[in-house]
Amino acid sequence: MISKNQVKLIQSLKQKKFRNEYQLFVAEGIKTITELLASHFDLHQLYATESCNIDANNKILVTEAELKKISFLKTPNKAVAIFKMPKTLPINHDNLIVALDDVRDPGNLGTIIRLCDWFGVSDLVCSNETVDCYNPKVVQATMGSITRVNITYADLEQVFSKNDSQIFGAFMDGENVYQYNLPKKGMLVLGNEANGISRSIENLVTERISIPRFGSLQATESLNVATATAILLSEFKRNFTGK
Repeated sequence: MISKNQVKLIQSLKQKKFRNEYQLFVAEGIKTITELLASHFDLHQLYATESCNIDANNKILVTEAELKKISFLKTPNKAVAIFKMPKTLPINHDNLIVALDDVRDPGNLGTIIRLCDWFGVSDLVCSNETVDCYNPKVVQATMGSITRVNITYADLEQVFSKNDSQIFGAFMDGENVYQYNLPKKGMLVLGNEANGISRSIENLVTERISIPRFGSLQATESLNVATATAILLSEFKRNFTGK
């Protein structure tokens, strides 16, 4: 049985201000919840139906009707979990870092977190305007990768000032990334879905890189930011490991 106050708390976590106030966030789906339980993230409460085989100390059995009340999905899964937000670790400037300047789409951020996990990027730095990584849609899209990437929200200009390595920015008019000698460490910056990297951040970029278009008509305006991240991270890793 789930109480009215518990329902109210869970529903409030759809909004960033309440997530920040309570330092809690929602995770749904067996895979995502299982990955979070196996990580350093602390469980606050697990709500699950009888058919859910996840074991946890703070587990409350609910009916499918009750689960539907607290789920943010159109088709609820077998469980909804509330986790405590972990503390952010210091940024490691000795490796490749991905920085996002005002990326707003939850699906894009979730995919980029998964890409950082896939390519072994331990630090993702987001501008304060970037969508919250604990947004339920972002958490869902990470498929558990959020547990393996250190995500920091900060003023990018201040972060860049503490970094003594090259700062690579993704631009349409940058140098062909396939012809660039990419280093092991540095910062890779990607910008807003519609407007790209902001002018203030652009002024701090030391290396402008681009993914060339090969289409015969050259008509595609731009790549999705998550797609661009995948290509660029692949090239950074290939370039270094291929030496």
